[in-house]
Amino acid sequence: MNRLGSSTSPYLRQHAANPVDWWPWSDAALAEARERDVPVLISVGYAACHWCHVMAHESFEDPVIGAKINANFVAIKVDREEHPDVDAVYMAATQAMTGQGGWPMTVFATPDGEPFLCGTYFPRANFDRLLDAVGEAWRDQREAVLRQGAAVVEAITPTALKGAQPITSELLGQAAQRLVAAHDVTYGGFGEGGPKFPPHLAMIFLLRHFQRTKDQEVLEVVQHTAEAMARGGLYDQVGGGFHRYAVDGHWVVPHFEKMLYDNALLLRAYADLWRLTGDELAGRVARETYECLVRDFATPEGGFRSAYDADTEGVEGLTYVWTPAQLVEVLGEEDGRFAADVFGVTAAGNFEHGTTVLTLARDIDAADPEVRDRWLRVKAKLFAARRDRPQPAIDGKVVAAWNALTITALGEYARVAEAMGEDPGEAAEQAERAATLLAELHLVDGKLRRVSLDGVVGEPVGVLEDYGCVAEAFSLVHQLTGEAVWLDRAGALIDTALTKFVQDGRVFDTASDSQRLVTRPADPTDNATPSGASALAGALSVYHALTGEPAFRERAEDILGQVADVIARHPRFAGYSAAAAEALLSGPVEIAIATPDRDQAADLVHTAVKNAPGGAVLVVGEPDRPGVPLLAGRPLIEGRPAAYVCRGFVCDRPVTDAVGLSTVLTA
Repeated sequence: MNRLGSSTSPYLRQHAANPVDWWPWSDAALAEARERDVPVLISVGYAACHWCHVMAHESFEDPVIGAKINANFVAIKVDREEHPDVDAVYMAATQAMTGQGGWPMTVFATPDGEPFLCGTYFPRANFDRLLDAVGEAWRDQREAVLRQGAAVVEAITPTALKGAQPITSELLGQAAQRLVAAHDVTYGGFGEGGPKFPPHLAMIFLLRHFQRTKDQEVLEVVQHTAEAMARGGLYDQVGGGFHRYAVDGHWVVPHFEKMLYDNALLLRAYADLWRLTGDELAGRVARETYECLVRDFATPEGGFRSAYDADTEGVEGLTYVWTPAQLVEVLGEEDGRFAADVFGVTAAGNFEHGTTVLTLARDIDAADPEVRDRWLRVKAKLFAARRDRPQPAIDGKVVAAWNALTITALGEYARVAEAMGEDPGEAAEQAERAATLLAELHLVDGKLRRVSLDGVVGEPVGVLEDYGCVAEAFSLVHQLTGEAVWLDRAGALIDTALTKFVQDGRVFDTASDSQRLVTRPADPTDNATPSGASALAGALSVYHALTGEPAFRERAEDILGQVADVIARHPRFAGYSAAAAEALLSGPVEIAIATPDRDQAADLVHTAVKNAPGGAVLVVGEPDRPGVPLLAGRPLIEGRPAAYVCRGFVCDRPVTDAVGLSTVLTA
């Protein structure tokens, strides 16, 4: 009996027809293993994972392999995106045992979940032999297997962090200089060679650091990296948005999956770079990434789906690559040659079978208007033709944390685009709709659920990453709308996080009342998304700035103090923590603009957005609006809109003109 057909995970549903009697992750599955006295096979992956599909086709769809698994194991299929806590525990075990990790992750464990043999992808013949060997060891060498499982659990149990230390300007300067030293001066990014992942969290930190310190070298690192990524194949030159990573060190050939979280975080980074420099390329990439998010990732329910697969009909990149002949077929001879020149398409190609991943070989952003217009027409035709090709599969589940990152990105983009004189579209409204979906669907009895699919909420409970990211997103929607309910919701999530996830000063990724795992994960390092600890620190910083309650700042400082050594020594794995720390060092700055009508204060609002330090909060509305603490006691000045710049709710003298506000913010 396969139990995956009604799952809210598209990845699990992909395996619903396997001859393997899969269970979803649950206490019941482990109880079944204890009842049968057999080991557990835990297979962890995700819907957009290429090698997960390969192993599924080779092994899990094979009736012979399926029968062998069913006879000797309880098989559990885990979507790592639904259960990042389960993934974290067994990835730590896999890395401890093999020195590396990846997906699919293949773990053999005792009925109590203690891992005793771990690996990643196994070809069918190897996997077949492994099943026999593990079954034989369980029957004939049980004591040795149990000792191995206990030893692995001991090895992966988190140890206490070093003592907390204060976050100082010197410490953040050290972190920034380590990133500068690791910068690839030729191709951008950090480190040489491939694969290269987009360093969005580090970019967000460095931009905040630049704004506070005016360190031009730091800005140059971000600009170089941003331009290199945007000109390479990592960026979808026709449809906008970014692929997961580049397999080479030059940003040319991507791993073609597209992830929601990458595009949300890169939207934030490019929008902030645009805000601080006016860079045309950064502004264009921000706009096109926003368009990609709302066109390709939005769900009918108002949220955002998780990912697009790397493969199309089993071939990676099939949807995206081109030959010169294909360009001519779509565009005609003249425009085909123009497109080949602009996008670097050659007969030899830069990918497989003579195809080319499009890159930007010409400086379009500085080109003459007629060249840009031609490029736009060509892009539109190529995009339309590409949509007629077979398309990659979609993972349509809504993940709370990733949607929250998208909400924050949309809100920030809406403000920046408007301040830069561009139409932000419906970015702010889309942020509010997605936040409403999380509030009305994912909040169940005051607790967050991590995923939903097609408007149906799933069983997996939220982890700390969800609570921190959603609280920060709700706080931003409060700033966009001036509605008290969003601040109340953010505060409730923060209270739950502090109660359920922080124990004796230690920050854990799972709640105290969550399902018990063999260890309780507590990883403070950022990876593709903010860690739970850094997400909570960021939310606490923003919430403190909006409410003026010093206790929340103190909790943020406590959390960041525990990862201060990681920030200073390994900033590539602490970008969001460092960004939150920059906000605290800057204030966080609180900007209240008292006005009876937002349009009357447009100059003040735009000036505030352009000049506000990273991590600042901005609220616009009528003085003393109920439920909006930052507007309390902030009157108009002689009947005119007035801007109040504050730190810890202690404000400078109010100003009523843009020049005065710019002077206060940049002093």
